This record gives sequence, structure tokens and C-alpha cells, in this order.
Amino acid sequence: MHFNPRYTVIRNILITVFALNIFVALAKGIYGYLTNSVSMLADGFHSLFDGTSNIIGLIGIYIASRPADPNHPYGHTKYETFASLAIGTLLFITAVQILLSSYRRLFTGVAPEVTEISFIIMLTTIAVNFAVTTFESRRGRQLKSELLISDSLHTRSDIFVSLSVIGSLIAVRLGYPIVDVIVALIIAVIIGYMGFSIFRESSDVLCDACAIEREQIRSVVAMVNGVWDSHAIRTRGRKNEIYLDLHILVDPKISVNRAHKIADEVELEVKKFYPEVADVLVHVEPYGVHG
Repeated sequence: MHFNPRYTVIRNILITVFALNIFVALAKGIYGYLTNSVSMLADGFHSLFDGTSNIIGLIGIYIASRPADPNHPYGHTKYETFASLAIGTLLFITAVQILLSSYRRLFTGVAPEVTEISFIIMLTTIAVNFAVTTFESRRGRQLKSELLISDSLHTRSDIFVSLSVIGSLIAVRLGYPIVDVIVALIIAVIIGYMGFSIFRESSDVLCDACAIEREQIRSVVAMVNGVWDSHAIRTRGRKNEIYLDLHILVDPKISVNRAHKIADEVELEVKKFYPEVADVLVHVEPYGVHG
């Protein structure tokens, strides 16, 4: 079985990011638990989720990398989208866990212990996350990987979450422990929103939402010599793998061979402007004849 080398590169990147996420999660989570800092513990859960999402991404990439077969003529790429849905589900679960922890803290009244080590751990993990998101985002753009780009944005949000945790630790030291709970609640909302965003984007792919604006395609097709007009333009698929089908109108007096060449030119022109288009299905119609 031959696998797409692009997926092999993505897999190796995810493995590297996974190892770094686990390091960050353990550092924040364990120390947050030992010092009763619910915001630091919540941030640790957030980073642990990053590691879990990397595992799901690895599984999704492994299946998605399989080539097309008689039962899957379009390939297995949508398994990457299914992996994204699983990640979204885990995000919601994590958000609920943080909300429950915050609720319990409100009634126990246990104040977190803030030390110099707390700040050192948070600043160190921020530096690691910054390196991860820069590397993953750059490679995601190079490979046109929706999974890597989304994961890098998620990691980037970790940086802002960690900065808010540092703010809560400062507030606790100044005598305002309630801020620790408030920040944890804010983190839960951020995680929940991220889960919603993943569900929205994944559902667009699975429900075959329009991937490229019709008028943009129409303007490109109009540049092909011999095309009088176009309609019934439909696009679907993921950002790096789009499928397009459309109808073009040509001179009814030309030969079938000439019409076929025009259709080929339409496909080449579209792929030149949109390299992410994997396949173009062109239906040729004589101009002035409907049906």
C-alpha cells in the first residue's frame, strides 16, 4: 500500500508537537494540583487536551493517507475531518470538567498557593508553546494541512490562556483568590468556543458546503476561449482538496472533439488559479439549447 508522503511529514510533526504538549501539560497540571490553583490546573488540562488531540490527529492522518480504492473512489481524506470532530467533542468535555472544578472551588474556599516556581513554570510553558505554534503554523501553510493550521491556532490560544493564568496568580498574591476561579471560567468559555468552531468548520466539509465562490469560478472559466457562458457551478471538499463540477455553454456548431478540448482547457485554467482543486467535472451544453 502506497501512502501520500505529505501525510508522513504531517504525522512526524504531530508526534513532535505531542511530546512538547505532554511536557507542558504535566508541568502546569501537577504544580497546579499541588498548589490548589484551579486556573493553573485548568490550563494544564487545556494543554493535556492538546496532546490528546494530537493522538486523534495521528489516527485520522493514518486513515486519511490511505489511497483510493474501489469502495472509496474519492479516497479517505474525510477521516481527517472526522478526527477534527472528535477533537471538538473532547474540547467540550474539557470545558465541562473545568466548570465543575470551578464550581467546587467556590464552595470549598481553599485558596491557591502561589510561589516563584508557579511563575517560572508558566513562563517556560509559554515559551515552549510559542515555539510550537510558530513551527506548526509555518509547516501547516507549506503543506496546506488544515489539521496542522487548526492545531497551531489552538496552541496559540494556549499562550493567551497562560498569560491570563499569570494574571490570576498575581491577583491571588495581592489577596484576591476569587480571580483564580474567574480566570478558570474564562478558560472554560474559550475552550468551549474553540470546540464550537471546530464543529462548524467540520460540518461545512461533511455537508458539502460551497468551497469557492461561484462568481470567482465563473470569471475564471470565462477566460477560456470558446466558452460562451457557465452555470450550475458547485464546489465541495476540504481546503486542500476541493471538487468542482459545472456546466459550460459553447457554440452548438462546433465538433464534439472541439467541445472536448474546451472542457479540458476549462479544467486546466481552473486548476491553474486554484491549485487546491483536485478534480473538475465539466458538462458541455450547446448555447441556446436548454436541458
